[in-house]
Amino acid sequence: MSNIFTILRMLSTLRRLRPQEKWTREQIEIHQSRRLAALRAYAYQHSPFYQQFHAGQYDKPLRELPILTKKEMMGAFDGFVTDRRIRLAEVQQRLSQPADDLYLNRYLVNATSGSTGSPGIFLFNLQEWAAVLASFTRAYEFAGIHIDLAHHRKVAIVSSVTPFHMSYLVGSSLRSPWVSSLRLSAIEPVSKIVSQLNDWLPDTLVAYASMARVLAVEQIAGRLQIQPQRIFTSSEVLTEETRRLVELAWGKVLFNQYGATETGDIASECERHLGMHLFEDLLIVENVDSDNQPVPIGSYGEKLLVTVLFNRTQPLIRYQLSDSIRLSDRLCECGRTLRLVDGIQGRQEDVLHFPDESGKLVSVHPNVFHEVMDTISASGWQVIQEDTNGVRLLISGAPRDPSVATQIEAALHHTLSEMGVDLPSIRVEWVEAIPRTANGKALLVVSNKVPRL
Repeated sequence: MSNIFTILRMLSTLRRLRPQEKWTREQIEIHQSRRLAALRAYAYQHSPFYQQFHAGQYDKPLRELPILTKKEMMGAFDGFVTDRRIRLAEVQQRLSQPADDLYLNRYLVNATSGSTGSPGIFLFNLQEWAAVLASFTRAYEFAGIHIDLAHHRKVAIVSSVTPFHMSYLVGSSLRSPWVSSLRLSAIEPVSKIVSQLNDWLPDTLVAYASMARVLAVEQIAGRLQIQPQRIFTSSEVLTEETRRLVELAWGKVLFNQYGATETGDIASECERHLGMHLFEDLLIVENVDSDNQPVPIGSYGEKLLVTVLFNRTQPLIRYQLSDSIRLSDRLCECGRTLRLVDGIQGRQEDVLHFPDESGKLVSVHPNVFHEVMDTISASGWQVIQEDTNGVRLLISGAPRDPSVATQIEAALHHTLSEMGVDLPSIRVEWVEAIPRTANGKALLVVSNKVPRL
């Protein structure tokens, strides 16, 4: 696959998307309605799964259709996809033996890590992949970087180097005479990452939110010496303390993104920094509660139901993502009419459950821990719930001060007690680095509780 043709196809898609950013609400809704109708018609004609899954509901509105989970999709994969030649066993074999060519000479293969319980596989043909690439490069334009063939960008990406991870494939697809990129694994030693960045001197830095925080601490300490014009964070919850440290290190150059392997980029921050613009011309997003009912604007939902309007190969209609976000009714001052996402709390899987004095479980959202842990300046932290319901707090990149440990333990104990949680113990541990997953993500919240039958 030629990167030149891929980039030209992406640029063509990006040009088509630009006017849509300032459509009226009526234009957006008409566009969504037309694209949804075409998507459903294609799925009903070519996907045996949808012929059964939506049987008797072909004419029903979107909000009345059943919810699609990753487990259901993967369990019926060969009948779910719309190309009858695609076989899950063949795709899985490619994952174990990475290949540079397209599957069936037509499809790029992306895979999730399975951090939410089960891995997922997602295929895109070349035109669909151009939409994915355009969604990510649109985020660059929202940050004030005009994407064309007249300017050269020097990018450093600190995330996953797994060949089928979406961030890796996006970076590989955009590598060209116009984009030079250095890809570094987030699980490498920080000193090695710092050394390579100092040699590369990128004008654009793309990193997991947790890694951006680590690198900001390194820059403030003088070990890292780069001056990126833009920094893009994604894949993890961006805390206010992380943003503060990045701005202390480099100024107001941070732009947050929200995306998923299933969808490409979902939303991205513009230069006004009032939230992230939701890509409503590429997706229909339903913000719902635990009963799949819409939540009011300004309230956090329990999960998202996304319908991807551009993927016909693997149609996702009311596909469940376990992310908790909040939508705003505020119009951005930049002039774009795409709705704003003004808060992301993380995933359902990040919510911890502790017993109260009666044994009833109390749900504790990650934001509770953010508010406590971000009162200290550290390069990273992680909250671990043990099987005993006790809590360990891992802290890296901060002085090992016993008084700070006592302060944090007391603050968290007070906060959880106010919520009615009956906690046996809270313990702070100082570590050299926060443990990372195979893809390089540093989870803020981990549960080691063993499910009881």
